Amino acid sequence: MTEKISRGRFWTAWVLSGIVVLFMLFDSISKLFKPSSVVEGTVTLGFAEHHIVPIGIIGLICTVLYAIPRTSVLGAVLLTGYFGGAIATQVRMDAPLFSNTLFAVYLGILMWGGLWLRDKRVRRLFG
Repeated sequence: MTEKISRGRFWTAWVLSGIVVLFMLFDSISKLFKPSSVVEGTVTLGFAEHHIVPIGIIGLICTVLYAIPRTSVLGAVLLTGYFGGAIATQVRMDAPLFSNTLFAVYLGILMWGGLWLRDKRVRRLFG
């Protein structure tokens, strides 16, 4: 038996999830093409240039898994790890707390909030 959700909850869930997906697609795909701004920013964070494409591929795979309803929970778990790495990098660089370090936390809240609104398994898990 499928659960009927309200129209408002449906659209709120997909808007929250869509923000995360769009941001992560932009971020991941830009790492694949390596424009100078991405290379400069990544090197400034302490990564070598040859790390950029693998990081982009990992982000893209996690995002696609999150965007597909059947694998969205797996994608959310993997993106949570990805965001944890971003937070650790920002902390290591002594980046500003609210604008840089917590940005991945904000994305994680949007990601899990959107998933919680659209997936009854997640609502059951987090009760």
